Amino acid sequence: MPPSEESRVRAKTVIDRCRKLAGFSERPDSTSRTFLSPPMRDCHQEIGEWLEPLGVEVRIDAAGNLRGFYPGSDRAAPRLLVGSHLDTVPDAGAFDGALGVVLGVALLESLEGVRLPFGIEIIGFSEEEGVRFGTPFIGSRALVGRLDEDLLRHEDAHGTSVRAAIEGFGLKPAEIPAARLKGDVLGYVEFHIEQGPVLEELGLALGAVEAVAGQSKLEFAFLGRANHAGTTPMHLRRDSLAGAAEWISVVEREGKSVPGLVATVGTVEPKPGVANVIAGETRLTLDVRHRVDDVRTRAVDALVRLAQEIATRRGLTVTERTLLSQPSVPMDRGMVEQIEEAIRRTGLKPHRMVSGAGHDAMILAEKVPSAMIFLRTPGGLSHNPEETVRMEDVARALEAGSHLLSLLARSPALERRVKRA
Repeated sequence: MPPSEESRVRAKTVIDRCRKLAGFSERPDSTSRTFLSPPMRDCHQEIGEWLEPLGVEVRIDAAGNLRGFYPGSDRAAPRLLVGSHLDTVPDAGAFDGALGVVLGVALLESLEGVRLPFGIEIIGFSEEEGVRFGTPFIGSRALVGRLDEDLLRHEDAHGTSVRAAIEGFGLKPAEIPAARLKGDVLGYVEFHIEQGPVLEELGLALGAVEAVAGQSKLEFAFLGRANHAGTTPMHLRRDSLAGAAEWISVVEREGKSVPGLVATVGTVEPKPGVANVIAGETRLTLDVRHRVDDVRTRAVDALVRLAQEIATRRGLTVTERTLLSQPSVPMDRGMVEQIEEAIRRTGLKPHRMVSGAGHDAMILAEKVPSAMIFLRTPGGLSHNPEETVRMEDVARALEAGSHLLSLLARSPALERRVKRA
């Protein structure tokens, strides 16, 4: 059964609004919007103009997050959070992050003034990508109490600290504790484009995210001996780049051999990096992800061992340094089941999946039941100006969201929580 005409009309509005937000940018020829840059203020104003006619109380918290509260039938009732991030990577598309906020607005509009047994808070997080300060999730960290003094001291490329950026936006860092979630939150739902090709390959519009994959990031250095490229015989070389290249092939092979594992060498830096000099040192980064932490850590251990074996055989040495070891984050089982049922009620086949990318939902999951709904990404293309969505998929997401609100309103577990509030 195709989506209703009403859903299609709302979906077109959602897409148009996302494209309008994409025009609020630090660059005239592309979409680039970082933490509390001037275009973020334009986003806040625009979204506020959509929300205020709906009876939504709009504010900007001290971390720069847009917060729009739509009360329930009882103002003291708990609230459901719906949102995503409003910042972007450089030269971004129009839908990564922003779609989740705009879909939340459209869901409120679809209620047409009806009050539910719980309130709904729309959140546009000020920062998720980590572009400006090299640290992601500044916005959602504030909600779980992890925007601390150390993070406030982080500086961008111009020497501006997070604290100074907050003050420059007209906000007060001393009020950051007031941004924390209270005990009245039922859960958090985030709509997001998949940013990958899985749903498209399966021919599905929507997916229920059951976990965010754990991630390991490491830096490797293969060390050999620099020498003249024209005078050093092949059998006498200690070529760090050749050793690194062999290991890159091993990384790909190991990644393919373990179901659900992804392993990537993202950067390669040979030194001295001159055409007629054998590389004496080659630095690489390794990114490994899997939903099961034990599988991920075993894969990392194996790749470290294989790097050492390659280096020894070639007369090289190798060192490694762990930059990040982020455990996997399961989504709330009950909310995932409700999302599956909501998708089923649209006439679509529900599909559970793992997110290979990090999202604000993994931060909120520390404190409240959280879940995500993925929308198919045409071509699997994201973080790119050509990133797009299908109107029918957005319409389906809106319908699934409406079904989800109805299911949550009648959920026995949530009803008990509402009564206790």
